[in-house]
Amino acid sequence: MVTSPHALASEAGLDVLRAGGNAIEAAIAIGAVLSVTYPHFTGLGGDAFMVISDRHGNVRTLSGIGQAAAQVPAYRGAIPVRGPLAALTTAATVAIWDKAFEISRQQWGGQQSWSSLFSRATEYAANGFPVTASQHFWQTFRAGELAGWEGFASVFMPNGRIPQPGERFYQPALARSLDRIATHGGREFYEGDLAGRIAAGLKQVGSPLRADDLSRAQAREEVPLRVAYRDGELLGLRPPTQGVTTLEIMGILDRFDLKSMPEGSADYYHVLVEAVKLAFIDRNRYVADPDFVDVPVDRLLASAHLDAHARSIRMDRAMPWPHVFKTGDTVYIGAADAQGNCVSMLQTVYFDWGSGVVLGDTGVLWHNRGASFSLDARSPNVLRGGKRPFHTLNPGMYLKQGRPQLLYGTQGADGQPQTLAAVLTRLIDYEMDPLTALGRPRFLLGRTFSDGRDSLKLEQDAGAGVFAALAARGHEMSELPPQSQLAGHPGAIRLGAQGQMSGAHDPRSDGRALGL
Repeated sequence: MVTSPHALASEAGLDVLRAGGNAIEAAIAIGAVLSVTYPHFTGLGGDAFMVISDRHGNVRTLSGIGQAAAQVPAYRGAIPVRGPLAALTTAATVAIWDKAFEISRQQWGGQQSWSSLFSRATEYAANGFPVTASQHFWQTFRAGELAGWEGFASVFMPNGRIPQPGERFYQPALARSLDRIATHGGREFYEGDLAGRIAAGLKQVGSPLRADDLSRAQAREEVPLRVAYRDGELLGLRPPTQGVTTLEIMGILDRFDLKSMPEGSADYYHVLVEAVKLAFIDRNRYVADPDFVDVPVDRLLASAHLDAHARSIRMDRAMPWPHVFKTGDTVYIGAADAQGNCVSMLQTVYFDWGSGVVLGDTGVLWHNRGASFSLDARSPNVLRGGKRPFHTLNPGMYLKQGRPQLLYGTQGADGQPQTLAAVLTRLIDYEMDPLTALGRPRFLLGRTFSDGRDSLKLEQDAGAGVFAALAARGHEMSELPPQSQLAGHPGAIRLGAQGQMSGAHDPRSDGRALGL
């Protein structure tokens, strides 16, 4: 089974499984297609993460975070969120594919050729695909900014206009770049002819990144973080991702008897929101690149710390919420094969459309994850040359009796741990099937690009009674429309003990889960 936010990408992954490929090979094919068909949320010029397991629960994580340029500019005031100076970190999505393919070949007996995994992506880039409603929405939403984005209009505004949903859209330059990667391997993006053209494009537009920076970009294999939840175990990625934050939220919730609270009730939303607040305060205080600062992950996930946080939650009163929202957009990919191997993956360009900069003749849109660095010398996430920025992405996996039972992840930056808290409690505590769990009303705490209030935003179909009860406890409430784009685009696959699978992608997305 596979799941992704775009039907063509899911079909590409299913084709790989149908041909006898494994979950890693399917995930790479899906990720490559999404880099073409979902360009507003992911691409070759972004970052990526994987949680990988075999059927026996031997789990590893791959962290693909581009590092800051060795020589960073002397920014004044703030790091720009768009443009060449926002393109200040390397991109590690291709490095993740390369590293995962090596694991597939050496340890999972993968037989699919590297080049075959890019055939669908290259085809859609060269011969076109129908523009999605999501791409059109986000390009229209940014219409007032597009004119200032270097190289953007020549690729994404054919004939000088935003393409309509369903209109065929072509990216011939990106097709040539994909073909170079398919032919010469993943390191072509960092050290080959394509890397040289990417570096020249970065320099030409005024990015601080250089060829030496690209050559140093690597994916890291790391031991996953773990926290007990009910009668199983949740696994996530290490800092500088907020994987520890999702696990901390769930560790706090493990101290509450959620089954005694009706799902979707005011009590249910209240306890989730309060756990989110406590974990986010810790996140903002500590989480950054552990190569540069000490991140006390063991203490944050220790029983004593989680116990203390759980005891501090009052069911009759909301805690204040002083923190600023971070935006960001991403795609979730899940894949599970017939041998029980599975992959939970996220890819991103950070903001929708990343930095907005398309590089030279490569067709590659570069991300703006470096804009998440702080310029405050007291921040653990302060900008330094060669440092990896704080990352919101945190795909995960749930093990039961030591074996994978759930694959999950979501788009949504700050909203990711919040969305996952709702999805995971519904999947585990309330035993919902994936589609039901993904379709239920969700919340988003804090500011967004469309609402500057530090309010608790809840989808309207949660019900007027729930809104009133939460407001009475001190939550400042705002309504989101049902099935809101702000509520994330999670995907999930449930793996049964006898090999049966069920999966879904969020009904708020253009996605689909497909199985054999």
